[in-house]
Amino acid sequence: MAGIPHDHYEPKTGIEKWLHSRLPIVSMIYDTIMIPTPKNLNWWWIWGIVLAFCLGLQIVTGIVLVMHYTPHVDLAFASVEHIMRDVNGGYAIRYMHANGASLFFLAVYIHIFRGLYYGSYKAPREVTWIVGMVIYLMMMGTAFMGYVLPWGQMSFWGATVITGLFGAIPGVGPAIQAWLLGGPAVDNATLNRFFSLHYLLPFVIAALVAVHIWAFHTTGNNNPAGVEVRRGSKAEAQKDTLPFWPYFVVKDLVALALVLTIFFAVVGFMPNYLGHPDNYIEANPLSTPAHIVPEWYFLPFYAILRAFTADVWAVILVNKITFGIVDAKFFGVIAMFGAIIAMALAPWLDTSKVRSGQFRPMFKWWFWLLAIDFVVLMWVGAMPTDGIYPYISLIGATYWFAYFFVILPLLGIIEKPLPIPATVEEDFNNHYGNPAE
Repeated sequence: MAGIPHDHYEPKTGIEKWLHSRLPIVSMIYDTIMIPTPKNLNWWWIWGIVLAFCLGLQIVTGIVLVMHYTPHVDLAFASVEHIMRDVNGGYAIRYMHANGASLFFLAVYIHIFRGLYYGSYKAPREVTWIVGMVIYLMMMGTAFMGYVLPWGQMSFWGATVITGLFGAIPGVGPAIQAWLLGGPAVDNATLNRFFSLHYLLPFVIAALVAVHIWAFHTTGNNNPAGVEVRRGSKAEAQKDTLPFWPYFVVKDLVALALVLTIFFAVVGFMPNYLGHPDNYIEANPLSTPAHIVPEWYFLPFYAILRAFTADVWAVILVNKITFGIVDAKFFGVIAMFGAIIAMALAPWLDTSKVRSGQFRPMFKWWFWLLAIDFVVLMWVGAMPTDGIYPYISLIGATYWFAYFFVILPLLGIIEKPLPIPATVEEDFNNHYGNPAE
């Protein structure tokens, strides 16, 4: 943690000094695990290790699955069944990979909303936040392409619908869509491209995660109070921090063990609970499923995509202003990606000088309404496109954009925050008592 005085690695033996002068890897590891960490971190900070575990799990299980998978439209579905039935432990590896993606997204959503609540995106951590959002987009792309690989009905038609969104871009859309598909429709070229990228992108994500960790090690960790660790002297810094090892490592490992207990219970007893039964039917271009549904972690943004139909006043207005260039389909695409961009712009949209949401009484209400809105969008994204569901989607999408572009900027102006602790030590003592007393 740059700027915070702490003990650094000092080589003692001859071998350590020899290695340190040529490749200071031991020093780097030591400084990483002994990094001074704000001692008031609560249990919402344990999801980082869950995310690290998920990334490792997905890469390892993915490499094993690749050894037995055949990326061809005539053989892909059968190769997945071969993995499930004939490969030793293949069913377990595949179920861990499939459910590992769900755990990955569950952890990343909690991680993101924790950052939104405690203001982890505010200065000087804007770049850390942006890198995190790029990782999230990479995760979405990787997961989507991975969902296509089993070549079931939902895989095929999901790929058809999502790649069709790019075709809605005026002018260049059809060319982009054909480039993505490798031809005029979802076919063998599409499967090969998606397979290659699905295998490659996790390693890109791993590199971005290293940058993400490096970024917050440079700026320092945020904490529930939202106040910075004192950097004047080593004695002052030690009052606000504890070494990451062993205090937070042990805490994270305990939390990881609890999360993995639930995860492996799901893998062992209900591995298909989050999947769709139509994906156990081989892809058939001549048979469209009654209701095409993406994986649950895409549903909130899928609901936003579907919310803006041709009869919505905003779509009608924009369509007239652009002389028909932006139709309902393209408007939905803009809204879907705009919803993610809105989160990325949070460091500049939040005008409050107070970082942590726990000292912002008005902000709390609007934030928890946003969290509920996210769950409602997730639910309605899995519902049909008739009846009351489109109206619920539209209300949910409207609040999502209103929160980031209207409510967040206004709260910084009108809200009166509560008194903020002067130091991390003071916040720690307020919650846990002064250990010196």
